[in-house]
Amino acid sequence: MSMIYHRIKDLRENKDMTQQQMADLLHINRRTYSAYENGVNSMTPETLCKLADIHNTSVDHLLNRTDIIKPYEK
Repeated sequence: MSMIYHRIKDLRENKDMTQQQMADLLHINRRTYSAYENGVNSMTPETLCKLADIHNTSVDHLLNRTDIIKPYEK
């Protein structure tokens, strides 16, 4: 069962980025990235971490576990 990542599209659009630009940053093809946004495919933990870093947020925020955008302190 795939998870729907409601926030990754909003975060991408807030940066005025295309799906292709995001896919290039993740070193995946655009169709794979699109499938993440649409809930067709689930992401690996590594991809979730990369996206959190790109958007300067936490994986918990991407997974809708918190509304706090700020990433955790290291």
